[in-house]
Amino acid sequence: MNIDININKISDLLTRGVDEIIDKKSLEDKLRSGKQLRVKLGIDPTSPNIHLGRSIPLLKLRDFQELGHQIILIIGDFTGTIGDTSDKESERPMLSQEMIQNNLKNYIEQAGKIIDIDKAEIFYNSSWLGELKYSDIGYQADQFSLNEFISRENIKKRLNVGKRIVLRELLYPLMQAYDSVKVKADVELGGTDQRFNILAGRTLQRAYSQEPQDVITNPLIEGLDGKKMSSSWGNTINIFEEPNNMFGKLMTLNDEFIIRYFVLLTRFDLQKIKEYEGEMKSGANPRDYKMKLAFEIVKFYHSEDDAKKAQDYFIKTVSNKEIPKDMQIFKPKNNDLISVLVDSGLVTSKSDGRRVISQNGVRIDGVVVSDLDIVVKRGQVIQKGKINFIKIN
Repeated sequence: MNIDININKISDLLTRGVDEIIDKKSLEDKLRSGKQLRVKLGIDPTSPNIHLGRSIPLLKLRDFQELGHQIILIIGDFTGTIGDTSDKESERPMLSQEMIQNNLKNYIEQAGKIIDIDKAEIFYNSSWLGELKYSDIGYQADQFSLNEFISRENIKKRLNVGKRIVLRELLYPLMQAYDSVKVKADVELGGTDQRFNILAGRTLQRAYSQEPQDVITNPLIEGLDGKKMSSSWGNTINIFEEPNNMFGKLMTLNDEFIIRYFVLLTRFDLQKIKEYEGEMKSGANPRDYKMKLAFEIVKFYHSEDDAKKAQDYFIKTVSNKEIPKDMQIFKPKNNDLISVLVDSGLVTSKSDGRRVISQNGVRIDGVVVSDLDIVVKRGQVIQKGKINFIKIN
């Protein structure tokens, strides 16, 4: 495999979507030497979907791959059951193996939207973490002090207010660190919330007589409600999102995040992004640039043709308030509105359906619905939000 040591590409690699690099000089020297690096990213399947927030390190993994380096994707089928509390303000419950296995079914296919799976090394960390003995865990734990763990900001906050901290939570960084030992990682990628865990990998590699990995952390992206994008908060845009939904969701984004999304979630030309930023500061309508952003992201995950169709659909249904001619025809088993919303996939659950209705987000034949017990009839058009329509058969 040829290593591309183009200085401009290396510069972009070390700056775009990067919050911190440890050790930057070490990594720069390795990149310019032409050495093929082993670059690791781990993802825990704590939900069935990979959302755009998780695409940030995956795009960085792709950047390394395009320069000729060996990328390594670790699916945390073992760590996922334990649960990482790095970004949590309360104890994260253990997940069952059944739930983890269900969640990870399409993870490789989803990651394949971004990286070349055929040229990547793919591992499931249960293959080694599940084989460890107490003596192994004792040796690994001996490399860290309790004080190092409890001095982390989110853990300290929980201790200060008397919230429970279980010993299981102390083990997670050891597990992620041991992943780096097993794959002999030269570089590990992850969000800023992963900093402690990734640095633990450097410590454990030294304990196993390996050269410590360099580290690249990426910023965390805001979701559609302005908070950190998270599956648990329901503010995500998922990689497998259908084109019209993906486009429509992106068009609801707060204007202040347009440039940030362009930089972090795409590989659109940076100079052009700067021009867009300047034009908006000079008074150009942010909606036009949000449209360009939505088009670019849908094109990346689907196709240019899909992006054009999604843009046309959005303009017709939202801008021109037209009802689409080719909407889904749905034949319900139960005709109560909540069941129709859930069974058709317009909402994820009955509670989600009730929430959407309470927020005036559902219309029947163009009229906002507030009655939770309403029964729908054949021929009626159910609309959820601005872009989702079904016709009852």
